[in-house]
Amino acid sequence: MTDQTANALPPIVDRQTWQAALDDLRVREKAATRELDAIAAQRRRLPMVELPDYTLIGPDGPIRLVDVFDGRSQLIVYNHMWTDGAEWQCGGCTGLTSQYVRLDLLNNYDARFVIVTNGSIEEALAYKAKVGNTMEWYSSSQSSFGADVDAPPGGGFAVNVFLRNGDKVYRTWHTAGRGTEQLSYTFALVDILPWGRQEEWQDSPDGWPKSPAYSKWLDSPDVARLYGPDRDPGTKPAPAGS
Repeated sequence: MTDQTANALPPIVDRQTWQAALDDLRVREKAATRELDAIAAQRRRLPMVELPDYTLIGPDGPIRLVDVFDGRSQLIVYNHMWTDGAEWQCGGCTGLTSQYVRLDLLNNYDARFVIVTNGSIEEALAYKAKVGNTMEWYSSSQSSFGADVDAPPGGGFAVNVFLRNGDKVYRTWHTAGRGTEQLSYTFALVDILPWGRQEEWQDSPDGWPKSPAYSKWLDSPDVARLYGPDRDPGTKPAPAGS
């Protein structure tokens, strides 16, 4: 506990008062769950758009987008931000995709999840190894795929979902910005903590610890130090602001 958090304590009440407050919050939590169910139902009813026959670059060379599905019918693509020649790529993208280490469960849903970046495949695979990423990476550096799915070279990140029907591929869903938070378990864990994300923009009680947005996130060097090939099992990321 730091000087900033020493007095950031919720009021102490009896168990009955605490339960009443929790029950009141639960009404809103359940309403949010039902709304998310309704949103997912609407998402399942979205139309789709047919895509051209794109060719990406994989670890073994050129590969058609339809073959990236690896025989599955559904494909989630994380479009990773990329700057050619940079030592470290986007910290947010690096941190988010480092979470995805057990994706075999998608096999039961006839689906696959991969990373696509606009960088060269050589740089992409080297960076993948450097930060200890375990997902499958592909490059769209020799096609307009990134730009066509709202993740152009020099632009931002995105998540896109595709459906394959035979040899034809269709785009079914897209999100970017904070829309990708639903794909991260870290925010869900941090948001149930008493102090939450501790970011300045959030609505928190007076006296709650606050810091600039993103300052507590793992940056790319942190991810490499924790999960890369040269990781030290005893190493922890430095405290924000240190």
